[in-house]
Amino acid sequence: MSKPVAWIEVCALEALAPEEAMRFEHEGRSFAVIRSPDGNYFAIDGHCSHEKVHLADGIVDGNIIECPKHFGAFDYRTGEARALPACIDIRSYELKVESNVVLIKI
Repeated sequence: MSKPVAWIEVCALEALAPEEAMRFEHEGRSFAVIRSPDGNYFAIDGHCSHEKVHLADGIVDGNIIECPKHFGAFDYRTGEARALPACIDIRSYELKVESNVVLIKI
């Protein structure tokens, strides 16, 4: 039987500056949570699909997060691989803000 979908607290709204990423771990899973230049929050699988390096350690530029190891890139809004050597998309997750707290749906 699968677990029910739950909203999990990630961080305070002000914990991330625009174009900043943070690592979020929950029940053995890893996520990268990103704040876009316009202040919206996004979440994707934490590891690059190329060599499993954590994306939160990479650079956020516009709507792209770049892997710190081989510079593969992903659109963090959708998880779409956008630059080689990353060629496999990663999963994106729904986020919402309630009472100045960022929540992830997993």
